[in-house]
Amino acid sequence: MASSEEDGAVEEKENNNKKKTKSALATAWLTFYNIAMTAGWLVLAIAMMRFYIQKGTHKGLYRSIARTLKFFQTFALVEVGHCAIGIVRTSVIVTGVQVCSRIFMVWFITNGIRQIQNEESVILFLVVWTMTEITRYSYYTFNLLNHLPYFIKWARYNLFIILYPLGVVGELLTIYAALPFVRRSGMYSMRLPNKYNVSFDYYYCLIIVMLSYIPLFPQLYFHMLRQRRKVLHGEVIVEKDD
Repeated sequence: MASSEEDGAVEEKENNNKKKTKSALATAWLTFYNIAMTAGWLVLAIAMMRFYIQKGTHKGLYRSIARTLKFFQTFALVEVGHCAIGIVRTSVIVTGVQVCSRIFMVWFITNGIRQIQNEESVILFLVVWTMTEITRYSYYTFNLLNHLPYFIKWARYNLFIILYPLGVVGELLTIYAALPFVRRSGMYSMRLPNKYNVSFDYYYCLIIVMLSYIPLFPQLYFHMLRQRRKVLHGEVIVEKDD
């Protein structure tokens, strides 16, 4: 009987050690990832400021940072994996929608339609994204290091009040500006008849994407407002929007 109890204790200890090792590895990876993403968006911010100071105009700015933007925004797909394997406790679907919507804006709107790259709305959402991501990834980094400065926490849960709506305005205006070019060119569309017997109109797809902001944005925005009240009032919560 004693032998059985000892075996059970040893097995439990081994399991606890494995969990601690996995937890340490996950924390190390998440810390590295968030530091890298903070640095990436800082590089983008510096590049945008340098371009505007040197050129005195926003025209051509997007093309000058496009490669870096596409890399770091696409690399954010890793966050969906974090949720899927459980090292970040948040919804795979919510994270997937947030990340994929950004990737869609970069690859299939701004990058795919060159005629709109100099629109003021593109610069608007780029500036908002940059400020948001520097703040967000900094928050996660310092939180993982158990050394979170108050001003980082304050910025994380206050700046979004203005930045999120501005970002949505920039994205919607950019998609709206793309509609005439998409309609004239028929890009990404499939007309009948064709060998697949399938019809797809990218123009109407973009309209549906714009309409989807109506139910989706308020949910995210009010979720962040609830998080803000909890965090800034000192209550302990689990971060839901990694």
